Amino acid sequence: MKHIVVLTGAGISAESGLKTFRDSDGLWEGYNIQDVATPEAWEWNPALVQDFYNMRRKSVLEAKPNSAHCALAQLEEKFKVTIITQNIDDLHERGGSTNVVHLHGIITRSQSSKNPNLTYPINGWELKMGELCELGSQLRAHVVWFGEAVPMIDEAASICTTADLFILVGSSLAVYPAAGLINYVPRNVPKYIIDPKIPYLPSDHFIKIEEKATLGVPLLTNELLNE
Repeated sequence: MKHIVVLTGAGISAESGLKTFRDSDGLWEGYNIQDVATPEAWEWNPALVQDFYNMRRKSVLEAKPNSAHCALAQLEEKFKVTIITQNIDDLHERGGSTNVVHLHGIITRSQSSKNPNLTYPINGWELKMGELCELGSQLRAHVVWFGEAVPMIDEAASICTTADLFILVGSSLAVYPAAGLINYVPRNVPKYIIDPKIPYLPSDHFIKIEEKATLGVPLLTNELLNE
């Protein structure tokens, strides 16, 4: 069975109504990134950071997977599929995909402030100050902040080396180390990129589908399932 590896970014979730990570003005939902998405921000004002991610989580839970998420899940009818996502939402899972690697964590879980390997499901959208892990430290959103290590990156790189076909969806390849994953895909493997604005690619060996994810992914899925 052929192994399809898919790398997804904010563009695929944007069509479900979730804002892309950073707007053109450099802000995320009206906040400076340094104020809500760094370990220093958590030290300075944990209540603000907690509230920020509570609002993001609420938005995620209200959003629904779109036709791109669902089309990627349909590929499992014929192929082994691994989705590596930069997104912190759970829309791939709710769209039906069964093998998803979250590079930057997932907002529907919490983690210990002392040990990031201790994670827990969150009941509902709100994670409150005073909710503690088993080590007695405050629970925070299970997301990777700027300045923190990306613990899943080595596993993701290893997965990319096993791809028989590679698809890049909705990513500008601006965030490292995730953007470097395409360098681990074998050269002779067919590679597709689906994006309304194709970013610069270090390799010209991509088949370019210059469409929104909700159009381009179902088109490619249909083509692959009917080969």
